[in-house]
Amino acid sequence: MIAWVTSRQAAYKKELPFIFLISGLSLLAYFLYPHPHLAMWFGFGVAGYSAIANDSIQTLGTFLSSNKKLPWWALWLFIGGILVLTFAFGWSINNGDPAFGRLTRIPQPDAFTFVTLAAPIILLILTKLKMPVSTTFLLLAAFSSSVVIKKMLTKTLLGYGVAFGVAIVVWSIIAVLAKRNVISKDYNKKLWRPLQVCSTSVLWWAWLMQDTANVSVFLPRALSFNQLIIAVTYLFAVTGFIMYRRGGGIQEIVTEKTDVVDLRAATTIDFIYAIVLVIFKYINNIPMSTTWVFLGLLAGREIALTMLSRKNEPYKTTGKLVLRDILRAGMGLAISLMIVVYLM
Repeated sequence: MIAWVTSRQAAYKKELPFIFLISGLSLLAYFLYPHPHLAMWFGFGVAGYSAIANDSIQTLGTFLSSNKKLPWWALWLFIGGILVLTFAFGWSINNGDPAFGRLTRIPQPDAFTFVTLAAPIILLILTKLKMPVSTTFLLLAAFSSSVVIKKMLTKTLLGYGVAFGVAIVVWSIIAVLAKRNVISKDYNKKLWRPLQVCSTSVLWWAWLMQDTANVSVFLPRALSFNQLIIAVTYLFAVTGFIMYRRGGGIQEIVTEKTDVVDLRAATTIDFIYAIVLVIFKYINNIPMSTTWVFLGLLAGREIALTMLSRKNEPYKTTGKLVLRDILRAGMGLAISLMIVVYLM
């Protein structure tokens, strides 16, 4: 009993800085929400970090897992450079809108409430709890109409189903080839390393085109050049901090899956995920949850490997992994819908 109390006290002390951070941000949100100009930058700042930190498992998780030996600053320059170029490209071709038209159906907020500013703070808490929630629903739902939310939900569930089905087909083929020794455990890392760099680049670019809207929703729909510089500089710094922390604790969502540290597995996951995101980007300009697409991809992959690979991974274990990811993401979706109901 004494040992349990001591361990609880140690854990509490360890989390004190985070508790103070959340308390401070909540107080700032309360005092800033009546002032739209200050509130929009506050919301953007918190959302910029919380969205990238939570979604880094989808886009950068496999890349970080298979490149643990590379220095963090090298990863930062690579990932941050793509972010800067994508953000600037979207701004230049869309008349100052870096969100690639994803906010066309969501009006620019001219006033904020405490709840809308609290949404990215809630996302910070969920990220700390290692929950891969839908940042799209959590951050955009408070600004969207019920019609737009319904379309977002429909597109998201369709994306999950497509990613799930594609993953089962692809990894079933891979598993069969592995059984027949067509694919060996030994491979040329010098060949696969540049392929992974390409797949990560395409995926990060595709994700940014989809989810830049999640952080830009707080800002004007057309940014001035000075506003662009401020936004890009901040997001570049955020990316550096996340690379320094190697993705943080939420990275476990990826590392607990089968063989994601294998370059070939990581590269294949990234390429398929990127293709699905690009396809759904051009279907329409309705935002969608990339988190659910990613979880569908991982779920289909795990099930295919369990059924057909030479490993005797129990169905019960795989089912728990899939169900746990869905419950985590579903909790974030439920919270975002509760925020919408409260605001309505």
